[in-house]
Amino acid sequence: MLFIFRVIIVVIYSILLCIFGSIYCLFSPRNPKHVATFGHLFGRLAPALGLKVETRLPPGAGQFGNAIYIANHQNNYDMVTASSIVLPPTVTVGKKSLLWIPFFGQLYWLAGNLLIDRDNRAKAHGTIAQVVKQIQKRNISVWMFPEGTRSRGRGLLPFKTGAFHAAIAAGVPIIPVCVSNTSNKINLNRLKNGLVIVEMLPPVDISQFGKDQVRQLATHCRELMAAKIEELDKEVAEREATGRV
Repeated sequence: MLFIFRVIIVVIYSILLCIFGSIYCLFSPRNPKHVATFGHLFGRLAPALGLKVETRLPPGAGQFGNAIYIANHQNNYDMVTASSIVLPPTVTVGKKSLLWIPFFGQLYWLAGNLLIDRDNRAKAHGTIAQVVKQIQKRNISVWMFPEGTRSRGRGLLPFKTGAFHAAIAAGVPIIPVCVSNTSNKINLNRLKNGLVIVEMLPPVDISQFGKDQVRQLATHCRELMAAKIEELDKEVAEREATGRV
């Protein structure tokens, strides 16, 4: 019964948010500030799922300027957890097929996110140039998932290099965002599903990495994130065991 109730709440809330959000965005379509606004609104679904989401920002996060944010991509619950920490004006990069998802696809595009054709290898190679152009033209930051797919409980997957090529080409820092484990954590038939911590790390200075050192930059960032995620998972386990959620 709790499962059914939660599904109904999530579906109704999401549809209404997408409809009214799309109408709202029509007054200033493709404004990148919309992404953070609606990301935080999707984040408000956390209590309905029995989750407590705790976000942590480094000092001066609001003044970091243009950057490429990278985050671990676990599952569909990222829409409720990671989205809570998005800072304006940041947009995400998604595949074009998202546009055809009823209600959500229209909001996703109107909010100013970037759509790419991942099925077309030739066009996919132009994604980096498109991201760099958008950063410079629209004065925005871009959020990317360097794993390229949901990890679904397999831990932090190897990083693809697109986000790091784009950061070096645009001359902007990389800002890692780490989300504690949500794989097999959320049971919609359980009243409380515990704590999730979303922590943004300080910017990674890319000036010491040249165009021929993209793989080293990706490895460096992955090591930072893996260590932080392990630390967050331990903290979550300890706090849940002692009831300090």
